[in-house]
Parts: sequence; structure tokens; C-alpha cells
Amino acid sequence: MDVLLETLDLERLESRLFRGKSPQVGWQRVFGGQVIGQALVAATRTVEKAGRFVHSLHAYFVRPGDPSVPIIYDVENIRDGGSFATRRVVAIQHDKPIYFMTASFQDEEDGFEHQTPMPDVPQPEDLLGEAELKERFMTEAPEHIRAYWQRPRPIELRPVSLTHYFSGDKLEPRQNIWVRTTGPVPAERHLQAAVLAYLSDMTLLDTSLFAHGTSVLDRSLQVASLDHAMWFHRPPVLDDWLLYSQDSPSAFGGRGMTRGAIFTRNGTLIASVAQEGLIRKKAIV
Repeated sequence: MDVLLETLDLERLESRLFRGKSPQVGWQRVFGGQVIGQALVAATRTVEKAGRFVHSLHAYFVRPGDPSVPIIYDVENIRDGGSFATRRVVAIQHDKPIYFMTASFQDEEDGFEHQTPMPDVPQPEDLLGEAELKERFMTEAPEHIRAYWQRPRPIELRPVSLTHYFSGDKLEPRQNIWVRTTGPVPAERHLQAAVLAYLSDMTLLDTSLFAHGTSVLDRSLQVASLDHAMWFHRPPVLDDWLLYSQDSPSAFGGRGMTRGAIFTRNGTLIASVAQEGLIRKKAIV
């Protein structure tokens, strides 16, 4: 978690120009959630009015990120209005854009309130933890699957169902996963939003593959996030487990679409997510 917080703490080069680095953990490309989080931090640092917080972001991944070189974030001030502000961010590597995002910020205000209910699922304490999961199942798993689960991460995942990881059956394309940070996050709302944006990119593509009896760990597949949208309904709270409830309404044309809802343990809906990703069989040469 300390590494993630350091990764999100961008270097300011100019008033609207920032530089971010990637942790050197052996990945071939930059994790999409990292770019989402860093871009949101860059946009946030150009919003000067106090009490104005991000309420939505919409983004496209256009090229894979290179972990070996810094990412430059160029922020454009689109508008500062009476209660809203809009920023556009372009992430650049090797003189080319790899990602661009529009984010909107709003002053806090009162208004109508409603939300969908949280699914009725087992509590995280009633599920296998990652340590138990590794001990019980990972010894016989393929090497690349063991490497995935054994890699240190700032976010702990606790899936409600493990069937997908150990079966080739075609399943209903939905899943519920409890998630939490592996260390404390400072109680600063902008930073908490960036960490929530980081974790929002986790497991979504996998959900779109449930109906096809495979997963993102299938080496015969080419998978990548194409776009990402997120709405922050209520202030993010990261001091306990969050339920990430996901479903995939469609896969077609080499793309899978997944929706997500993030709830606090007490059932408060704090964010909604939508993402479409590339899911295709690799060409056989």
C-alpha cells in the first residue's frame, strides 16, 4: 500500500503537467487502474476550489503503458463553473498518448437520494482469505496462476465464489468480490477517490469471461481494457471491506462489457463502474 500511495504522488513539472512512475514489479505493461488513479490525481491537483470533489470520469486506453519509463500527464482546464469543474487529461509515453480521460468535479450539495440495495452475500470473515486460498489450492495450480496470486498487491481480494478459478464450466456472468486495502489510506477525500479508482479496474474483464468457461489467466486470450467510466456517488471510505458486485450484460465482436457497483459493508453504494474490454483468442501463427 505504501508503494501505491507513492505511485499516486505525482511530480509536478508545470501548473498542469505532471510526471508519474510505475512500480518495478516485473509487469510487461502498466496496470490500467494505476493510470486511472494517477490521471485522477493530476486532474484533481488543478482544481483549486476547496470542497469540489470528483463525481465522474470517462476514459479510453489507446496504447499499452510501458512500466520502464515515466508517464507524463497533461491536464487541460476545460471549465470552472459555479458548481462544476471539468478537466481533460492525456497520459503520454514515447511522445504518444496512451490514455485520455475527462473528469468532472462538483461542489457538495444536498438533493434527492436513493440507491439500489447491496446483494445478500456472505461476509468477508466467512470466506477464505488469500493466505488460506494459497495454502489450499495454489500448490497444484499452474505456475502463472501461482505467480498471479503470490504477487504482493495493495488490494486484497476475497471472492464470494471460487468456482471460476478452478473450473472450465460456463457460469452466469456475474460475481461478488470483497476488496480492501492492505494498509491504511490517509483520510483525504481526493486520495481515497484515486485509490478507489485504482481498484475499480480489478477483475472486471474476468467477469465478462465467466459465460465462456475461461478467465483472464488463459494464455490463449488477448485481453485489455478499452474504456472505463466511473461515478462517485458518495464519499469513498476505505477503512473496511468493500463489496464489488459485477455483471456482464454483453460480449460481442471481441469485446466484453461489465458493470460494477461498489458498496460499503453496511450497504451504502459509493460508486458505479462500467468498462468494455478486448477479449479475443490470439491469432495462431
